[in-house]
Amino acid sequence: MSNFENTLHPVAISQVMINFALGQGVDRDTCLLGTGITDLDLQDGEALVTRGQEMRLIENLMLALPDTPALGFQLGLQYSLATFGIWGFALRTSRTLREAIGRAMRYLPLSTAYCTIARIDEANRFGISMDPQAIPHHLRQFLLERDIATGLNLLKELSLSGMGIVALEFQGEPPEHAQRIGELCGIDPIYRSSRNALVVQSDLADQPLATYDSQLVRMLDDQCRRRLERLQASGLAGQVRQKLHGPLGLVASLDEMAQALALSPRSLRRKLDQEGTSFRTLVEDERRQAALQFLDGSDMKLDELAIHLGYTDTASFTRAFRRWMACTPGEYRQNQRLQSGNPTL
Repeated sequence: MSNFENTLHPVAISQVMINFALGQGVDRDTCLLGTGITDLDLQDGEALVTRGQEMRLIENLMLALPDTPALGFQLGLQYSLATFGIWGFALRTSRTLREAIGRAMRYLPLSTAYCTIARIDEANRFGISMDPQAIPHHLRQFLLERDIATGLNLLKELSLSGMGIVALEFQGEPPEHAQRIGELCGIDPIYRSSRNALVVQSDLADQPLATYDSQLVRMLDDQCRRRLERLQASGLAGQVRQKLHGPLGLVASLDEMAQALALSPRSLRRKLDQEGTSFRTLVEDERRQAALQFLDGSDMKLDELAIHLGYTDTASFTRAFRRWMACTPGEYRQNQRLQSGNPTL
């Protein structure tokens, strides 16, 4: 099983799927067939299941309801901020939509998302794009529509339904159920687009959210970080992450990591490939997390931060950061401090 399938998700995400299926006349046993998810798991609010288990549940749902139009989109509309526990609460307590999306991306494995998500920050548009290419082909359209619908629900909930979605965009040709998607969300989806995306007016990105809570936001950030560490601590990839946080640091080379794990470089590459990842991907992920934390909570100069993260120069770090967050490190830090009310920190 690949690392994609071994990724852990809160069991609450599966519970939402089962409740939805029950409402469609599908019994619990049919939903759980072959998943390995038990009733005890579903009753344990802290239980975790793998994506492989979730995907089997989704396959069961698709087989049981083959004639239900826009099934994935309908399922996505069942998710709310409360579904995701501390991740959802952390988004709810954010100061602005921009801050909420940044926090959502930072702790994305705590959500239901299968798509690779990136921020859209254009002259007059703000939002998120979703790339489903990493998803197994037979589930790709279903999970893309589910992720888009979930994102739509969360955006509306953050704004207390007051935020107008400018565009709901999809790549490719319109499916037979395109009209049904429009009926479900009140927005006519745009097809043959260059991206899959949810887009709002850019000036909405920095408007204060009504649910902002300055006292809770840092506590929830810390809880999200701890929860994410728990999810990422399994397998060889988890061992590599732990080493990157230890004496080897983010400047470690593949050869140094292999030696620390008592493996040959070739074996390390092969084993990580079997888990669906690579050494380079893991280093990039950890550099991104560390960069966001340092930019949020320290005055470290950008050239010093670049060296700390293992980049040869500030320009290389800036290019990588722009790829992650669609802005420069300096712009990100300034935005975070403006949102905290301390622009001169």
